Amino acid sequence: MAIIPGTESTDMFGQIVSVVWLGLFVVMFFFSQRIMIMQILVKSEAFAQQLENMTEKGKKHVLKKLSKNPDRKLKDSVNNFLEFFMIEPVSLDPYGIMKKIEHLVDLQEKRFKYYVDRTAPQLNSEEKANAVMGLSGAVSLNQIAKIVRHFVELIKKTKSLQYAIILQMQLPLIERIAKALLDGTEALSNGWPIGDAAGSMAVANMIGTSPVRKFDDETLVCTKKIKGRTVFIVKARGPGGRLGKLGKTVEQLVMKNKVAKIITVDAAAKLEGEKTGSLAEGVGVAIGGPGVDRSYIEKIAVDRNLPLDGIIIKMSQEEAIQPIKREVLSAIPKAVQLVEANIGETTEKGAIIVVGVGNTGGVGNNKKAADDSEQLAKKVLQIVSSRKKDEKKSFLSRIGF
Repeated sequence: MAIIPGTESTDMFGQIVSVVWLGLFVVMFFFSQRIMIMQILVKSEAFAQQLENMTEKGKKHVLKKLSKNPDRKLKDSVNNFLEFFMIEPVSLDPYGIMKKIEHLVDLQEKRFKYYVDRTAPQLNSEEKANAVMGLSGAVSLNQIAKIVRHFVELIKKTKSLQYAIILQMQLPLIERIAKALLDGTEALSNGWPIGDAAGSMAVANMIGTSPVRKFDDETLVCTKKIKGRTVFIVKARGPGGRLGKLGKTVEQLVMKNKVAKIITVDAAAKLEGEKTGSLAEGVGVAIGGPGVDRSYIEKIAVDRNLPLDGIIIKMSQEEAIQPIKREVLSAIPKAVQLVEANIGETTEKGAIIVVGVGNTGGVGNNKKAADDSEQLAKKVLQIVSSRKKDEKKSFLSRIGF
């Protein structure tokens, strides 16, 4: 049989391709899982390092607040405090659980305040409150970095593809939260208003020029007439970063006065697709956190059969801890109008309690202070915008554009 010239090389090439494909198949069959783990680990390792760098930046914001020239002793002290933790109480028997949580939250606040008093005695009370909030943000950021590092090292040891995939799926969400926490740590340390301050800023506008009185070291109450009704306006004391004892304050006001209704104003997490700064009305106590304040208000409202109205300003979870956005600033006057309309429509006899919920960092205790807070917030937004542009230019120059 005649052999056509050139077919020998074609057959040889085909055999080589077949062998290569067979080899690749064998490699992928036996080592595909390890290759996937290695790919995920490379990305996760880089991300863990990024989070650790963010923690360092957050720590610098806190150190800058505590001291203009921090020494090695202060740096080591802050490093140690970033490992702070709070153990959740036993909840197998739910009776009394809120008292346990309240006790632990109070102890945590006292520990943070004691640390700032000891390390930065030169700061005034408002600056110390901001330092406490900034330190809290840095602790949260450090915990996230440690958890991600834990899983990266666990995947290295166990070579578990399941752990690797779970971590990979969570990385985009973790990155969003971590970046927001870093921005929030800077904002809280410097006394800049954050998204969560929307409720506090709204009621500060409602206070106007009326006098306020201290309920306790953390909380203020203002009594004034709105729409012909007696209104008790409750908020955390600003402009330092505080959350206030809103639940206990409302409870005492209800016990000492005839109250017709309780209205809470707060920032609330929006769903993806909803607009930042959009408003919603509903029933219930619009207070987040561990639930202590909400528990106090719900209990006294049930005992006295009081209506509970809530007005929320929507924003994402990240926007709540970042410097307050323009859309939220624009929504605050609308929220005030809703509250005043609600007061005017109330037919029940008695006073009305309006509670401005949220971190009051950068937000004062009357309308003028609220206006100043808005101007400060706009300046901060300009700083943030300029910083992002500089970072973008730096990135483009590094890649040759």
